[in-house]
Amino acid sequence: MTDNETLERLPDSLPDDPMHWADAWLKEATAAALQTNPNSMIIVSVDANEQPSARVVLCKEFVPDPGYLVFYTNYQSRKARELTSNPKSAALFHWDAFGRQVRIEGIVVRSPEAESDRYFASRGWGSQLGAWGSDQSEAIDSKEQLVAQIRQRGANLGLSLADGTQQLTNDTIPEISRPPHWGGFRLWANAIELWISGEDRIHDRARWTRDIVRSSEDRFATTPWSGTRLQP
Repeated sequence: MTDNETLERLPDSLPDDPMHWADAWLKEATAAALQTNPNSMIIVSVDANEQPSARVVLCKEFVPDPGYLVFYTNYQSRKARELTSNPKSAALFHWDAFGRQVRIEGIVVRSPEAESDRYFASRGWGSQLGAWGSDQSEAIDSKEQLVAQIRQRGANLGLSLADGTQQLTNDTIPEISRPPHWGGFRLWANAIELWISGEDRIHDRARWTRDIVRSSEDRFATTPWSGTRLQP
């Protein structure tokens, strides 16, 4: 499949590179800009009581070879705590304008620190301050208290803020380092499903699986994909 090929259906002989197809779909959705965040995806985690929870995050990197995606969060948040305790997870991309969705299942591990550092450095100073200022998923009494907390932590970082949190009065923006409690996760895929909408609910649907074996803190050894067409 070429990068600019628009897929109306899956071929009769299923491809052996489903992650590349999903990556091409994501790139096409991004180029078309038909939605604000075409890289948005739902991530699922499960707590100690086997209660699943889901939320939308942004996929910041899709790596078809060797087959993982990257998102970033506060490591003390609910999802991060649950994913650390139970690293099995699932992700869902849905591009309604294209009639496509991608389901991915696999194992979550933390990104290498250098990867998290690079991405954090690319964020705007307001987003960097937010990573320091918010104790994600923790209770707080009011929005005013949250703003005051962010402003205080900004002052601790050497930022001078005018009224509100988005007006920086420093002549130059100080370098803000990545908080140790914030960084990336990699979801390594051991299953992926591609779905294309069809008339009269005769959708194209196929699922691929493979084995993944942990080889280091953030990498897995993988076997080839095996695909099966599914009824819609």
